[in-house]
Amino acid sequence: DRDQGPPESVIPLGYFSYPCQQDLVCKVEIEDVPYFNAPIYLENKECIGKIDEIFGNLQDYYVSVKPNENIKASSFQKNTKLFIDPAKLLPLKRFLPQPPGAKRGGGGRGGARGGRGRGGFGGRGGGGFGGRG
Repeated sequence: DRDQGPPESVIPLGYFSYPCQQDLVCKVEIEDVPYFNAPIYLENKECIGKIDEIFGNLQDYYVSVKPNENIKASSFQKNTKLFIDPAKLLPLKRFLPQPPGAKRGGGGRGGARGGRGRGGFGGRGGGGFGGRG
């Protein structure tokens, strides 16, 4: 297990909603999206388990947490606050379709803009003759 010891700081991820089989289902209260297998902590930085599944829609989603061996989902109070290492979060933007403006910029870099300069004018050929004669 790579995660040795608790992180320097943890931030609230959301609240324990209900147990499902052995897992804890947690309503996420922040916009960023946690990594799979990210360790989940209590406020005192005690690691209670790892993220197993992420489900719901982007504005309103839940995660299931697979508890560590000595931890029972049924022992948690509803609405217990759960915490995560902020380094284990991805910005929600990564999961959203890009607005049209952003896509145009991206496309230009690879395709149209480069092509127009080189291919469109026949840069090397046409320019060369003009200069010579």
